[in-house]
This record gives sequence, structure tokens and C-alpha cells, in this order.
Amino acid sequence: MKILIENGTIVNEGRSFQGGLIVDGDVIAEIFEGKAPRGTYEHVVDASGCFVLPGVIDDHVHFREPGLTRKADIESESKAAAYGGVTSYLEMPNTVPQTTDLQVWADKRQLGAEKSHVNYSFFYGATNDNVESFCGLDRHHVPGIKLFMGSSTGNMLVDKYESLVSVFKKAKELGLPVMTHCEDTDIINRNMAEAKAKYGDDPAVEHHPEIRSEEACYQSTALAVKLAKESGAHLHVAHLTTAKELELLQPEEHITGEACVAHLYFCDADYASKGTLIKCNPAIKTAQDRAALRQALNDGKIATIGTDHAPHEWKDKQGGCAKAASGMPMVQFSLVTMLELVDEGVLSIERLVELMAHQPAQLFEIEGRGFLRKGYKADIAIVRPHSPWTVTKDEIQSKCKWSPMEGHEYQWRVEQTICNGHLIYNKGVFDENSRGEELTFRL
Repeated sequence: MKILIENGTIVNEGRSFQGGLIVDGDVIAEIFEGKAPRGTYEHVVDASGCFVLPGVIDDHVHFREPGLTRKADIESESKAAAYGGVTSYLEMPNTVPQTTDLQVWADKRQLGAEKSHVNYSFFYGATNDNVESFCGLDRHHVPGIKLFMGSSTGNMLVDKYESLVSVFKKAKELGLPVMTHCEDTDIINRNMAEAKAKYGDDPAVEHHPEIRSEEACYQSTALAVKLAKESGAHLHVAHLTTAKELELLQPEEHITGEACVAHLYFCDADYASKGTLIKCNPAIKTAQDRAALRQALNDGKIATIGTDHAPHEWKDKQGGCAKAASGMPMVQFSLVTMLELVDEGVLSIERLVELMAHQPAQLFEIEGRGFLRKGYKADIAIVRPHSPWTVTKDEIQSKCKWSPMEGHEYQWRVEQTICNGHLIYNKGVFDENSRGEELTFRL
């Protein structure tokens, strides 16, 4: 299908301009400034008053399939992604079974082909004893190695120093980035024991950032940085939460960081109103930490913005620090939330596009995506400002049917999402038959 998108504001590669683009089949055929060229088109999108962006690449989601589909699944969460202008995602390995075996990874890729509405890829998870299996990975279809250096993921915790050294060494050898969850288990366990002694068996959620503390994050991140420097591997630290950790990042030495939408939007004062709806690991911390993360969006310290989208059943979110599950569904609301921060002057819309599309594509070496360029895959999000709407339960597409953003009024709206040249979401109408493509890397 040949599609004309006209009369919008194109935001791409550091600039914004009035114009549009032509999609031919699954690729961008032309980008133009000013009036549209003459031609015959099967579909015309009038983007007057809208901004035309590259589709968001979310480098950090948990879609819960296989094994945890009571919470979410690839079909439901990829649909939520499309509603939010997210056209590609990189999914994490702590499913059941865990994606730490080559056959499980192959099976998960097949699930993506069968069920994902948008473009997909799946991290391979490290354990204490599976490093040699990395050699069997197709490096053109895996974004990288996910390494859990924190206590929230059961037996995916890699806690043997020699195993950590081997993971970084092998990743360097294979040319794969290592994406880490950094929290020190011993510090967290000690803090939890102290909190229980002081507050009871299930401390209130306001104590979550005291338990999963700044020091727990910093010590683990410092270790990851040390291992990356010694090995020469590319380290990408997931969901940074503290100003102190930011001091460790060295993008020029391939030690990069991700900030998540929840940590950029909320702070510890929000536990009073949001409770366990914003309980996540690592914890949302102070307003000062949030301010430092926001500043890092602009000074080059932060390389990507992800969501750590992690749905749970409502019943599992009840309780406090010990009992309530950690994680929240945010993939549908990531782009509009960050656009709200654009309105607040936290960052420019051009910088947003860099952090949510351009730089994820560059960091993970994703082939032919992340930019509005001639010959690139036509992954596009069209968003309209000054178009207020309120998040209701009916609006939530994630299978869990709750969100910390429920009741929030947004001023930006995702109007259309185009994935591989196909209009999969159009002003509330969704193409249930749409299927994405597996992302390719390092070609």
C-alpha cells in the first residue's frame, strides 16, 4: 500500500519541520518539506496539527509469556504498545521457563512471530552456569544478554563473581551488549530485616526506597562498571534510579544507562497517593534523584528511555514492601507521559525522539529502524497535542486492566501508529490481524 502522510510536523534527527512522508509497502519512500508531491496514494493521512515521530523502541518490557499469561501475554501487551505509539520492543527473559536456554529462546521467538502485533525481539538471560550457551545465539536476532544482579528474580540472580566475569568476557567476545539489573542482594536483605523488625512483617510501601536503597543500587552498578571496564564489554545499566549511579556512567567507554518512565515521572512523595501501584524494583526514589535523572536526559548521561513494563494481577499488588508484587504496566502510556514532560520543559520533543527511537536503535544496532529515513522501515507514531483525554479502565489495553495512570488527564493523544507500513492503530480502531516483524541486529 502507498500511504501519504501530509501537513504534519516531522520530528527526526534533531530537527522539526512542516512536511510529510510517503510510505510505499513497508518502507519510507520519501520525506518532504512543505507541500506533498503529486501522486496517486491508496491512503492519505492528514496530520494537520500533529507531530509525526519515528515509532518508539521500548528497550525494556516484560510481556509475561510463556508461563505467566494470567498477568499478560504477547498479544495483549503488543496491542497496548501499538495504542501507545510503540512499534518495537525488546523483551526480558524472566518468564516461565526462563529464556536461559537456546530452545526456550527459539520457542519464544516463534511465539513473537505468531502473536506480536508490533516488532519484537527477546533478550537471552544469563545464569551462573549457562555462559557457554551464548555461542549458540544468532547475534543478528538477539538484542543482548540480560544479567540480573539483583534479588527480585529468583534463580536468575547471578551471584558468583567468577560467573559474572565469564558473562562479561563472553559477551565482549560475541559483540553483544550486557544489560544489567543492578541491586545488591545482601544490602537489600539486611535492609528488609531491619524494616520488618521496626515496622512489622509487611512494612508500608513508603519504606520501599529505604529497603531497595541508593546504596544497594550504587554498589551493584559500581561492580557492573568494574566488570565492563575489565572486559571491554558494552554495559547498559537498566532502570537507573539515583543521582549517585549516574556518576558511574561513561558513554564514551560504552558504559551507558537507561531511565524508565516511572522513575522520571514519580518520586517518593507519590507513594502516599499511588501506594503499591508504583512499587517497582529498583524503587522510585527521591525528588532529588528524579531531578538528576531528568537532567541526565539532556546532558548525555542517559542513552535510552524504557518502561520496564511489568504487569501483575490486581490481587498481587495488594500489601506493602514484603507482600505486594513489584512492577507496573506502562508501555501504552510511555510516549504521552514523556510528551507531558516536554510540555513541562524537562526535555525537547527532538530529544525525546532521540532517547525513545534513535538511540535505542543505535545502541542495540537495530537494522533499518528508529529513524524517519528513506529506505527505512515505516514505523511511525502520529501524535496530537492539546487533545485532552482521561485514562479509564476501558482505555487500558494491558491484560491486567489497571495502571498507575488511571484517572490521569493527558493533553497529548496518539492518533495513529504505523508499523512496517501498515496502519495498525487509527484513532481508536485497531487491526487485530496485524503482526510485527522480528527485529534484526548488527547486519
